[in-house]
Amino acid sequence: MMQNLLLSIALVAGLILPVGATRAQSTPTVTATCKDGSAFTGTKRSGACRGHGGVQSWGETSTAISPGAAPTPSTSTTGQQTTPGTGGGAGKVWVNTVSKVYHCPGDRWYGKTKHGSYMSEAQAQAQGARPDHGKACTS
Repeated sequence: MMQNLLLSIALVAGLILPVGATRAQSTPTVTATCKDGSAFTGTKRSGACRGHGGVQSWGETSTAISPGAAPTPSTSTTGQQTTPGTGGGAGKVWVNTVSKVYHCPGDRWYGKTKHGSYMSEAQAQAQGARPDHGKACTS
């Protein structure tokens, strides 16, 4: 009698555990384009584009596979990058309009200050902005 009970429990556990493991493998990814041109990618919509003027448009929601899971083919979700602040485009700097300091692509604060806009380095200098830490983006 005890053997039948243990065998039944093992059988039920064997059927239920794989279902839970399958659900844990995928997490939804949300993408958005912020009003300042930067991009947001995350797992929740709340807080998207905070400090970037709000959301301009939402991208497609895709499903990201967690580490260790088998990859599955997927389509691009509008080509959004994974980190905010890279939306300026080629040759653009991020100008903090309050401090009048501009930041180069790849800089820690590129596209991330509370107030600012993207423009060419020449435009930034013409408006009186100076490079962050005195280092110009172009030679």
